[in-house]
Amino acid sequence: MTFSELQLIEPLLQALHEEGYTTPTPIQEQAIPPVLNGDDLLGCAQTGTGKTAAFSLPLLHRLHEAGPAHPAKAIRALILTPTRELALQIGDSIKAYGRHTKIKYTVVFGGVGQVPQVEQIKRGVDIVVATPGRLLDLMNQGLLSLKHIETFILDEADRMLDMGFIHDVRKVIAQIPTNRQTLLFSATMPQEIQKLSASILRDPVYVEVTPVSSTVEKITQKVFFVDKTTKRALLKHLLQGEEIQRALIFSRTKHGADRIAKELSKAGISAQSIHGDKAQSSRVKALTQFKNNELKALVATDIAARGIDVDDLTHVINVDLPNEPETYVHRIGRTGRAGAEGMALSFCDDTELPYLRDIEKLTKQNIPVEEDQPFHADYTKLPLSGGKATDKIARKNSGGGNPGQNRGPRSGGQGGRRPDQRQGASQSGGRRPDQRQGSGQGSGSKPSGNRGPR
Repeated sequence: MTFSELQLIEPLLQALHEEGYTTPTPIQEQAIPPVLNGDDLLGCAQTGTGKTAAFSLPLLHRLHEAGPAHPAKAIRALILTPTRELALQIGDSIKAYGRHTKIKYTVVFGGVGQVPQVEQIKRGVDIVVATPGRLLDLMNQGLLSLKHIETFILDEADRMLDMGFIHDVRKVIAQIPTNRQTLLFSATMPQEIQKLSASILRDPVYVEVTPVSSTVEKITQKVFFVDKTTKRALLKHLLQGEEIQRALIFSRTKHGADRIAKELSKAGISAQSIHGDKAQSSRVKALTQFKNNELKALVATDIAARGIDVDDLTHVINVDLPNEPETYVHRIGRTGRAGAEGMALSFCDDTELPYLRDIEKLTKQNIPVEEDQPFHADYTKLPLSGGKATDKIARKNSGGGNPGQNRGPRSGGQGGRRPDQRQGASQSGGRRPDQRQGSGQGSGSKPSGNRGPR
């Protein structure tokens, strides 16, 4: 299938052609038709499946076909997202795909002055992409009204829950007309998100693609057994070699990210950290430097890294293993995109052995241990069949640890009216917008030059 077969308007097809995209990903193929039809939609899709285009393309189509806003300057669509980086990324996608339309948009987020954002809203925009905090601030000041919203899109709903934004989301929803189209996307479907979707969606079409384990299939993975006290020394050892040109490094804590970046800089390795306590200007500067190859290492926390999209990123390094295996998949999915080679290196101390076991359970892969390194620790992997008993032994031997829970992937499927009506995701070849490595079946050819926004 091609985008022209999805019956998108010519201005969108022209923009897609200029970006080098011809073939939709499975979630785009499944989601675009019902959204064009005005249906509500519940999408279970992880980072890298092309979901940004899956909702932005039909949104632009419907707004273009509807003509000018009534009343004039009314906001007609709201896209709510958990982080500033992801909001900016969605804004870039709308700009790229809507370049041949007259649809106007703005991105609203905290950490910067509100005056430029307010001025743009006053001039009139059709679409607002926003984070919850700043949006509520502007609403409470009477500077922004949602009473004319026709389409509401909630992206990364599970991350909203993780970050404690779910109550803010409900406050926003309470201010939106009930007669609207609603789209909800989430990488996982915890009970709270299921409750939320049931309360705001009306007879939704359900789409689910790419089981979480498939994202990592084409990424080379290694685990380094190392004592917690020598992790940073191992990191410096790896980065001082010539094999790694640029790496996105994950730390579990903000303090840890700052400390790692500081030690790398002292060792002559160009590095910066980004996390929620950093000013927005500092985060944008660090990310820009990293994208422009001015930094060898960008050290991030999971929340700050949501929405980071860097071309040709070859290495992701987990200094700390996450206690949720799905987070591991999100992390390493930042490399090996659009057919490029990718490598994920993970450090594991004795307290993290249960986390490693849960990751291997979820991904259904045995991650090889790299023993040819100067800080190798003689650990033994926990058996995949292990549970609380083996975790207790690990904690007793290590003096701590809090093993995560393996929630398991949801099965892939095709669009339908109920989550129990699932089939395999469709296959299609060709270049896909928003494509990440492991973002569904099908081979793609990379256009020369411009990979396009996500």
